[in-house]
Amino acid sequence: MGGTFDPIHYGHLVTAESAAEQFELSPVIFVPSGRPPHKREHLVTDPIERLRLTELATLSNPRFSTSSLEVERTGYSYAIDTVQWFHHHYGPTVDLYFITGADAIVEIMSWHKVERLIQYCQFIAVYRPGYAREQLHNTISQWSEEFSRRIHLIEVPALAISSTDIRNRLKKGRSIKYLVPEPVEHYIKEHLLYR
Repeated sequence: MGGTFDPIHYGHLVTAESAAEQFELSPVIFVPSGRPPHKREHLVTDPIERLRLTELATLSNPRFSTSSLEVERTGYSYAIDTVQWFHHHYGPTVDLYFITGADAIVEIMSWHKVERLIQYCQFIAVYRPGYAREQLHNTISQWSEEFSRRIHLIEVPALAISSTDIRNRLKKGRSIKYLVPEPVEHYIKEHLLYR
């Protein structure tokens, strides 16, 4: 499961757990992006801090683990490089799934070397109830058959939690309790992140 995780929250964790259950995945490896190329114009929290938050958030679930692969990589973090690394590390007999949000799937055709990326993994596109599912299906159906059959859509419980909202709450001095795991909340407060 890749993402900026700035910060990680319960929506990410519920998404990963739902995908793991439906597709019998183990482990689910959270990979915080180092330097996300799609956020060049945005201020992104230090990758080491986002990695620590992700480690704290996933610690209590034995099915979850965290990788520092993209944080340690120099330059921009591209999904193709990470997925190729996992493919070589685990071998060609292991099925790799890339868990991401439905919004990211809609933009996937603009990803770096996407034609190679689909050779290494399948995608689990997660959407919330109320999401424009038909529009998503229509977008995917316009792609090649090989590509569209490697995308699996799943719905997760309606959690209207976003990292952007959490950052805004913290800037305004508002509570983030029950939006993020308790260890994440304590780390953010202790290290004065997002102020």
